[in-house]
Amino acid sequence: MSKTVTWGVLSTAKIGLDKVIPAMMRGEVAVVAAIASRDLNTARTAADQLGIAKAYGSYEDLLADPEIDAIYNPLPNHLHVPWTIKALQAGKHVLCEKPIGLTAEDAKALIAARDASGKRVAEAFMIRFHPQWARAREIVRSGQLGEVRAIQTFFSYYNVDPNNVRNKADIGGGGLLDVGCYAVATARYLFGAEPERVVGQMDLDPTFGTDRLVSGLAAFPGGRQLSFICSTQLASYQRVQIVGTLGRLEVEIPFNAPPGHGCSLLLDTGADLKGGSITRETLPACDHFTLQGDAFSRMILGEAPQEFGLEDALSNMRVLDAFARSAQRGGWEIL
Repeated sequence: MSKTVTWGVLSTAKIGLDKVIPAMMRGEVAVVAAIASRDLNTARTAADQLGIAKAYGSYEDLLADPEIDAIYNPLPNHLHVPWTIKALQAGKHVLCEKPIGLTAEDAKALIAARDASGKRVAEAFMIRFHPQWARAREIVRSGQLGEVRAIQTFFSYYNVDPNNVRNKADIGGGGLLDVGCYAVATARYLFGAEPERVVGQMDLDPTFGTDRLVSGLAAFPGGRQLSFICSTQLASYQRVQIVGTLGRLEVEIPFNAPPGHGCSLLLDTGADLKGGSITRETLPACDHFTLQGDAFSRMILGEAPQEFGLEDALSNMRVLDAFARSAQRGGWEIL
């Protein structure tokens, strides 16, 4: 029987309350035992709703709890690195929401803090733990698609709430950091390589100052390319197309995979443009947040390796930084 890891949660952020915490509590080795807010009543309300034993009225009090092994950090983007560093200094392992920070320099600072602490840190790209992505990479590597040369990603939603953190430019809001990061991470995962240069274009919201529509092209070694569009102000839609010389693989719900339903991969030889040559492979239902919590917990326990460390997060941030520079300056950015 595996041991368990005792978790505390920094803040009552919506993603934590609605998705991550309930999913982690269904895990095999992750035990969510405490939650903190800057307001004790808010923390107690969240704890009561979710069945969490402890509630704290400050983040510092949570970090001081000797019974907490690991911290889940779903704070707004600009607080990812500062509070992850504080958690490390308090002797806690940390699973920090994506993006790991606002810039690659943030990621470098976090690596230094991790090394000084001897603790584990991971960026919470939950999609990496969904079986559909491991299966997609398996198909790519099998040669079934021939030589895979292009990945095309679209990820959008519509949000014009001025109070939403995604619409606040000064704290890391905007489409590139919020959802464009998925396009970059999955392309790097599937190609197994880093892009050599990128070019990007942004449309900024005139009120919020955030990037509400971003398009990008990343050139990978061997003539392979990622092209993507992400937006915070378009109809909700997401797809990933992986195209090779012999076939195409479509990830139907690539990022917000519903936990109660199986996810499908569509394989198309291209023989029938009306869809007659498409075959569907559906994977069993699962919750990638549950799988993520257990995977990180097992890594802390020494029962599993850490496949994606902060060095991977740094690589992803370098690409995102390059896209932002390209959009601001115009032209290609070399990596």
